[in-house]
Amino acid sequence: MIAVRDARDEAAFARLFGHFAPRVKAFLMRSGADATLAEECAQETMAALWHKAHLFDPSRASVATWIFTIARNRRIDALRRQRRPEPEDLPWGPEPEPDQADALALQQDSAKLAEALATLPEKQRVLIEKAYFGDLSQTEIAEETGLPLGTIKSRIRLALDRLRHAMK
Repeated sequence: MIAVRDARDEAAFARLFGHFAPRVKAFLMRSGADATLAEECAQETMAALWHKAHLFDPSRASVATWIFTIARNRRIDALRRQRRPEPEDLPWGPEPEPDQADALALQQDSAKLAEALATLPEKQRVLIEKAYFGDLSQTEIAEETGLPLGTIKSRIRLALDRLRHAMK
């Protein structure tokens, strides 16, 4: 590795490649990657080893540790790419205008919800506002208000029940 790092020695790299590439692929497959993904990540790992050899520091890690860390990171990156939509799959241009009937229905529902919230007892309304508009968990609300968690849960459940009936 030192010869690759310091002298860009291609023969030394070929020996590293021959030794580590199959081991990296096997490691990736044991980690759950299919053969194709493992092969791709192993190739990327070895290419990264060549391009980033100047970053290798034997005082921080062994060659094997450094290579397998690169492989693990390449696999994580590949999995993230698989879960993320490709740019051509994303919609382009302005969003379509919402249907006027849907917009009116949403506006009416919002007004009805505001009226229903106003009719709740203040103790319940405050907790609903903290939970849904303040985005606090019930535990966080209990810590903030000093009320027991069971009381918070009961009041929110009762409030949601009242809101559900009011929205029908």
